[in-house]
Amino acid sequence: MSERSGLPGTGLVKGLAVTLKTMTSRSTTQQYPDVAPELPPRSRGVIALLAENCTVCMLCARECPDWCIYIDSHKEEVAVPGAARPRQRNVLDKFDIDFSLCMYCGICVEVCPFDALYWSPEFEYAEYDIKDLLHDKDHLGQWMGTVPPPPAHDRNGEPAKEEATAARKAAAPTSPSTGVRPEPGPAVDPGTT
Repeated sequence: MSERSGLPGTGLVKGLAVTLKTMTSRSTTQQYPDVAPELPPRSRGVIALLAENCTVCMLCARECPDWCIYIDSHKEEVAVPGAARPRQRNVLDKFDIDFSLCMYCGICVEVCPFDALYWSPEFEYAEYDIKDLLHDKDHLGQWMGTVPPPPAHDRNGEPAKEEATAARKAAAPTSPSTGVRPEPGPAVDPGTT
């Protein structure tokens, strides 16, 4: 006698009922090449690069568990008006992702502090030669056109801290004589002065 159900063989009967129900129902086959599949929003397909946002911080390459991201850059001097000396900035020369090694974990997209990497839902980029799965920055930039816009914020949700800070600064009173907002200072107890 089974301890769970109290009756002998009830699990077997339930299992056979599921099998018979599945056998009698019609199977649905997706006609993939002819009909495009409906993918869930924000699905992971291929990684897209917005090269203008990349500052060559190398976080994506360092955090990649497969070491499939290859980055090269050079330093360039930028003259800043009013500065004592020119500043240096990194210029992106090469940004390659080897999709034959990539395991699509998404760590590179998550750690990018400047929003240079995005998930594109495109998944049809199979190649006949494995060497063609090494996508350079131009090829990765072409995927940006397929990146969906971010989901809308919840109107009843908490605003982003950037929005809250901007609203606080806009609501701060300005001095009528100078038109300058007073800087917040230490609180002074009026009874001690």
